[in-house]
Amino acid sequence: MDKKTEEFYIRLKEELTNSTLWPSEYLYKFIMPSNLHSIAKVEAAFNNMGAVITTQQSKTGKFTSVSISVNMPNPQSVIDKYIEVSDIEGIISL
Repeated sequence: MDKKTEEFYIRLKEELTNSTLWPSEYLYKFIMPSNLHSIAKVEAAFNNMGAVITTQQSKTGKFTSVSISVNMPNPQSVIDKYIEVSDIEGIISL
């Protein structure tokens, strides 16, 4: 993980710790190429967590937005999920 990414996660953890009472519902938002295999990998990362997952294809069909609402126990678990899905090809966290 590069230094810029690491600093982002440190800041995010601080913000989540200071702004939210945990455990709490967290909304992940991703944009990615419309590749069924990659979308399935994102969905699999949240399997068996009671997550509500919605997908929306762009007008051109080239990209898909994936929103995942899930109850997370603490800020570190939120960051761990971001790191887990970050190696999926073309994924962008919003």
